[in-house]
Amino acid sequence: MNGMEELSKEISYALRHAPWEYDLEMDEDGWVPVIQLLSALHVSEKWKDVDENSLIEMIIKSKKKRHEIKNGKIRAFYGHSIPIKIVKDEKCPPNTLYHGTARRYLDSIKEKGLLPQNRQYVHLSQDIETARNVGKRHDDRPIILLINAKKAYEDGIKFYYGNEKVWLADIVPNKYITE
Repeated sequence: MNGMEELSKEISYALRHAPWEYDLEMDEDGWVPVIQLLSALHVSEKWKDVDENSLIEMIIKSKKKRHEIKNGKIRAFYGHSIPIKIVKDEKCPPNTLYHGTARRYLDSIKEKGLLPQNRQYVHLSQDIETARNVGKRHDDRPIILLINAKKAYEDGIKFYYGNEKVWLADIVPNKYITE
């Protein structure tokens, strides 16, 4: 793991899961003043040299677009386990999206559809490869589910653009899911 990747993971942890550990004051939309985050990072010798330009470089170079900076504030796009609702703009999704999952969850998904569980949104992949990689975090032979996103959207299911590989939804009822 390179330094930028490691920094991205550290910041993701702070913004998504434990802002209190870093003494961050997060607003209702998940924004934290950059200066406050930098002060928190500088407590660790490892991150003493990180400045706002380092954060911008991290965001630009990151393969996974996890963060955004605007008007002197930073936030994570998605993946929060803390009770904060990042408001996303609804977007029309591609016709098909994918979801990689462990085989052990298949029966529950067939019965209940895809639910956000301990996250704010259901995470869906733009392509099969990304879905497979996500699924492999939980199962060495994941199931790749096809989501009829076009039909779901037409029927009123809301989708949100996460980044170039990730789409988000509040829920995906089982009738839009096939193996």
